[in-house]
Amino acid sequence: RSAVISALRIAQQEKGWVSNATMDFVAQYLGIPSVAVYEVATFYEMFDLAPTGKCKITLCTNLPCALSGANEAAAHLKRKFNIGFGETSADGKVTLKQGECFGACGDAPVMLINNHQTRSFMTPEKIDQMLVEIEHGKPADE
Repeated sequence: RSAVISALRIAQQEKGWVSNATMDFVAQYLGIPSVAVYEVATFYEMFDLAPTGKCKITLCTNLPCALSGANEAAAHLKRKFNIGFGETSADGKVTLKQGECFGACGDAPVMLINNHQTRSFMTPEKIDQMLVEIEHGKPADE
């Protein structure tokens, strides 16, 4: 059972998301019940249970981030891409997710890009700067 998270991470890296079929495969491979894999995949926010955009932006909205501007950052992102949390932009480039604490409350508001890179003190201006960098080919997960 200790290999479930690692197996799901590898599967998500390969396929871009974790489908029910992928969870069943992982369960069969590890010799455990499918429900055990499903429980892990649905508990951790890092696993995407549906296809996402090329750039997945997860914004922490817990209290420290909310008090430091996460609500303003969320409103800016929603306006910019005309989507809400849990949605992907019409062009398929961006998925916006609401996240739980990333353990960086001193850097609030905090965003996580593609489950790999944390961005701190994210004001609307810094968000726009980050998006320009990503648009111009700088990998979001460098």
